[in-house]
Amino acid sequence: MRSIVWFRGKDLRVADHGPLTEAAATGELIPLFVLDPFFFAPAKARNLPHRMQFLLESLQALEASLARLGSRLLVVPGRSVEVVPRLASLWQVDQVLAHRWVEPFGRERDRRIGEALGQAGIAFQLFEGETLLPPGSVRTGQGGMFRVFTPFARACAPRIEASPLATPRGLPPLPVALPSEAVPIPSLESLGIRPNPRLLPGGEEPGRARLQTFLAGPFQDYGGDRNRMDRPGTSRLGADLKFGTLSVRSVWAAAAGVEAGMSGHAFLNELLWREFSHHLLWEWPELLERPFRPAFVGFPWREDEGAYEAWAAGRTGYPVVDAAARQLLAEGFVHNRARMVAASFLTKHLLVDYRRGEAHYLRWLTDGDWAANNSGWQWSAGCGCDAQPWFRIFNPVAQGQRFDPDGDYVRRWVPELAACPTACIHEPWKAPTRLRASLDYPDPIVDHALARARFLATAKGHLGRASS
Repeated sequence: MRSIVWFRGKDLRVADHGPLTEAAATGELIPLFVLDPFFFAPAKARNLPHRMQFLLESLQALEASLARLGSRLLVVPGRSVEVVPRLASLWQVDQVLAHRWVEPFGRERDRRIGEALGQAGIAFQLFEGETLLPPGSVRTGQGGMFRVFTPFARACAPRIEASPLATPRGLPPLPVALPSEAVPIPSLESLGIRPNPRLLPGGEEPGRARLQTFLAGPFQDYGGDRNRMDRPGTSRLGADLKFGTLSVRSVWAAAAGVEAGMSGHAFLNELLWREFSHHLLWEWPELLERPFRPAFVGFPWREDEGAYEAWAAGRTGYPVVDAAARQLLAEGFVHNRARMVAASFLTKHLLVDYRRGEAHYLRWLTDGDWAANNSGWQWSAGCGCDAQPWFRIFNPVAQGQRFDPDGDYVRRWVPELAACPTACIHEPWKAPTRLRASLDYPDPIVDHALARARFLATAKGHLGRASS
C-alpha cells in the first residue's frame, strides 16, 4: 500500500505520529508538506513573523529527522485543496493520512479534500493527535458539550490514556521514479521576515529539551510560581503544542509520570484547559467570530484608536500592562498572568472589543493557537464559556505588586523605569517629583477607579437590556 503522510503544521515531529506510524507499517510512504498561500503568501507570512519563524525551523528539523530515518520530506507549493488530490492521483497512492484540525477552516479544507479524493477512489484518513481525546467525545449526561470547565475536566481526565507512539527506527525510502514538484523550504528572508534571535528555537529536539528542563525544575513549584511574572515558573511549551513538535499526549504522559503533588496537578489542569478550548471550538465553530454568551452580542465597545495603539505599543502608563505589550512584540511570548492583566485592561479599562486584542495576540504570539487564544480572550472579557465574571476587573497595580513584587518583570521590559524605587515601581506616578520628571514614561491613560466604574455601568446597562 502506498500512502501520503501529510504534515500540516500542527504535527511537525516523528515521535507519537499516528499517520507516520500507520503508513510505515503498511508499505510505501511519501511525507508531504504543502506551502499553502493561506499561510505562505509573503503578505500573509509577514503578518505572522514569530509563528512563521518557529514553523520554518520546525519544518527544517522535521526534514532532517525524516532524512535520518531513510525518507525525505517533499515540500510542494500551492493550495492544499488542489495540490493534495492532484499529487495523490499523480503518485498513484492508495490513501492520504493526516492529523485532524479543530478549526472550522481546517474542517472545511478536509471536507473538500476528502470529497475530491473519494471521487478518485483514494482513502482519506484523519488521525487524532491535536488533543488528548477526540473533539466532541466528552459529553454531559444529557449528551451535550460541557459549558463549565470543572465538570469537563472531571469527565475528561479519567479517560485519558496517554501512551505515546514510539519514534520509528527507520522509514522506507521514497518510491523510485516519483514525479516530484518539490521545492526547498523557504527562508524567512524570502518571505520578507527578519529573523528574531529572541524567539525559542523550533523543532522536536529543542521541544524535548524544554520539556525535560521544565520537569526537572519549575514543574516542582509550578502551583505557586506559575503566576509569578518575575520567575521562570512556566513550561514555555505553548509553541511546541501549537506546532506539534511535542504531542500533547507525550507532555501529559511525561508530566503525569513525575511526582510533584499539587504542582503536578496544577500543570495537568492547564493541559485540560487547553483541551477544553479545543473541544469548545469543535462544538461551536462560530466562536472565532462571535462571543459565546449571546448577551454580549452587540456589546457597545468603544472605538478609541489612540487608546488601542497605546495598549499595543506598551505606553498606557500602567507598568505591567506595558511590559506585557513589549514582551509580546519582542519575543512572541507573554507570561500568562500578564496576558490576563493586559486583556482585562484592554476590554474593561479601555472598553475595546476583545476581538481586536485577540487578533493582535494571534499575529505576534509564537504559540498563537486559534482555539486557546480565542478562549483566553473571551474568558478575560467575561463573554466566553465558563469565563470569569464580567464584573471582575483586574487592578493592574495590585496584580503587579502581588505577582512582580520587586518589579523585576517591569524593569526588564520597561527599562525607562529601571531607576524607579520598588515602592512605586507599579505606580510610577507616585515617584518623587524630581525622579518622576526624569522618567520617559507616560502618565496613566485612564484612571483605574473611573475606568472600572465606566465598564461596570456600561456592562450592567447592556446586559440588563439583553436579558429583559
